[in-house]
Amino acid sequence: MKLFGPLHLSLLLTTAMIAGGLAWLCRTARVSPKHVRLLFGFGLAISEFGWWYFRYSHERLRISNLPLQLCDLSLWATVAACLLLTPFLVEFAYFAGIAGAGMALLTPDLWSPWPSYPAVYFFVAHGGIVIANIVLIYGGIFTLRKGALWRAFGTLLAFAAAVGLFNALFKTNYMYLCNKPRSATLLDAFGPWPVYLLVACGLGLLLYALLWLPLNNPAGARYAKQKRTDS
Repeated sequence: MKLFGPLHLSLLLTTAMIAGGLAWLCRTARVSPKHVRLLFGFGLAISEFGWWYFRYSHERLRISNLPLQLCDLSLWATVAACLLLTPFLVEFAYFAGIAGAGMALLTPDLWSPWPSYPAVYFFVAHGGIVIANIVLIYGGIFTLRKGALWRAFGTLLAFAAAVGLFNALFKTNYMYLCNKPRSATLLDAFGPWPVYLLVACGLGLLLYALLWLPLNNPAGARYAKQKRTDS
């Protein structure tokens, strides 16, 4: 897939339109917010189990292909957030899900051509994470608490530290903490290891702040508090 080519741009536009449309439909009660969040919760879980079956039936389960990437964590956090509406999980899923999966959508690390199942799964899973979290917050289903940004970012750093320890023990490269991905990504512009990790950390905090910005002003706060009663 050509980066920012017609196909890539059309998939990005479709994801944005679905997210905005569903958020508006939930907020205006044209669809049931509860049904939408449960649909995404169960749908993402079923999709992920299907992917695990496909992947591990072809690759076999190895120490180097465990579901330990950030998007794996944010996907399951999104599933739990949609199903349970637990404040901590919604906070983490919103920031890590949109920032992480959003960046993955912008610079997809595909190892199989479109429209193969792995490529379609990549956009369904990452797009689903972004859409679900936008609907949870901007669809009026959940209101983020004060300090959500720092709790979510602290959790991200703790997970990265745990994964880094795992990488050191088992010589793996989860979250690309040891080496950059083979395909072109934004990490290529961030310098060599370990400089790109520090730059990526700073960029992550900036993305979190940008995601928090529209919710951390008087107008955004009033908007966010207008929750649907059937969420």
